[in-house]
Amino acid sequence: MKKFFFFTLLFFSFPVQAQTELDYTPKILLVTAHPDDDAIFSATVWKTTHLLGGTVDLALLTNGEGGYRYSTLGNYVYGLELDNEEVGRAYLPTIRKKELIAGGDIMGIRNYFFFDLEDFYYTQDVEETLNKWDTEFAIEKLYSIMEDGNYDFLFLMLPFEGFHGHHLAATVLALEAKALLPEENRPIALQTFVRRGEDDPGVEFTELEGHPKTKVMEGVTFEFDRNQTFGFNNRMNYNIIANWVIAEHKSQGTMQLISQTSEGIIEQYWYVEMNGEEALEQTRRFFEAINAVQPD
Repeated sequence: MKKFFFFTLLFFSFPVQAQTELDYTPKILLVTAHPDDDAIFSATVWKTTHLLGGTVDLALLTNGEGGYRYSTLGNYVYGLELDNEEVGRAYLPTIRKKELIAGGDIMGIRNYFFFDLEDFYYTQDVEETLNKWDTEFAIEKLYSIMEDGNYDFLFLMLPFEGFHGHHLAATVLALEAKALLPEENRPIALQTFVRRGEDDPGVEFTELEGHPKTKVMEGVTFEFDRNQTFGFNNRMNYNIIANWVIAEHKSQGTMQLISQTSEGIIEQYWYVEMNGEEALEQTRRFFEAINAVQPD
């Protein structure tokens, strides 16, 4: 389903200190294309809401009906032939919203904004997606959500070559909406993907061709390693949170495979150049807190 590219990634390492307190309560808006994409941010979001007292909202662009192709096992859970296109497109929008909210309850997501754009079919073509969607509606609604929400951070999926065109388009539209806000009111945009353990260099990315607002600042990424341990004898780690979230998406049959790696998952956040250098310190302090704070 997803094509991965592995290259050497220039990584600017910020020192992580024992900084667990922020002088503000972080507010984050996630913008995703499909009703299980939020799992990619799951550990950082969980720490934000449960350990830093922050709030996280989610804007979901599509209705998720195109997921019928991966619903074979979901047939047995829901008693419907969800992998039949006609049946899946009829029932999955409702089913997947419920799954999303169940996973969101684990992460501590506060509000949901449903755009219900068509999840038409798999494509890697961002332009095809933008042509099929009502982009004016999406940008206006995202602008309104950001304007009202006064968010500190905007979490997006990294729009790298070979990724789902819907993921690319969701990020493009969110950045277009961000750019309409006055500079002093813009959330700090971070584009996110994962790497599988320390030996995986991750994805190489500079910007999505034709969409300069997606350009990231060279060499600047932030990370949260889900392998960070805690609890009795340090036997627990944050891959557990991600697995809980993914497990709620029982109508889908591929999400569960993402976390099945002995190396564990590291969430990686690219800093969008449009943010400017002045927002780097706030971002650095946020990730210091994310990495340092632990459950009691």
